[in-house]
Amino acid sequence: MKILVPVDGSEHSLKALEVAADYAKMKEAQIYVISVAAAIGGIEDHEIPPRMLQSQEEHVKEFADKAIKTAREFMVKEQVKPGFSEIVTTMLSVPDAIIDFAKTEKIDLIIMGSRGLGTSSIFKIGSIANQVVKHSHCSVYLVKPRAVHG
Repeated sequence: MKILVPVDGSEHSLKALEVAADYAKMKEAQIYVISVAAAIGGIEDHEIPPRMLQSQEEHVKEFADKAIKTAREFMVKEQVKPGFSEIVTTMLSVPDAIIDFAKTEKIDLIIMGSRGLGTSSIFKIGSIANQVVKHSHCSVYLVKPRAVHG
């Protein structure tokens, strides 16, 4: 069995990784960890200096790298061997990148936090988790905020 855990460094994504590690130990599953670094596209017509755009893209990649490093450290501590861990850079939306990765790698289960580092509220439609649940080819296990705080 292959389990995908998208991480962004948020408390919710780390809790999802914890749930996935427990599940992997019970089911002898492989954990695939990705952090999506969405490239900033479609803004060529705006007056954004290339230096600023490059700086922003580097910041996004550093952030994703930190999330992957934290996930790897957690898995070593928990004695869970990852099947795969990397940063996925994409021009797609984050949900599309997660869904495409899951399909390409024949993932059986996605375990992810119900909320990440975004500013979206509980009432806002179109969150990453919501889109992944709606469009994924496989089952999705969402780790709810209550699981993190209580």
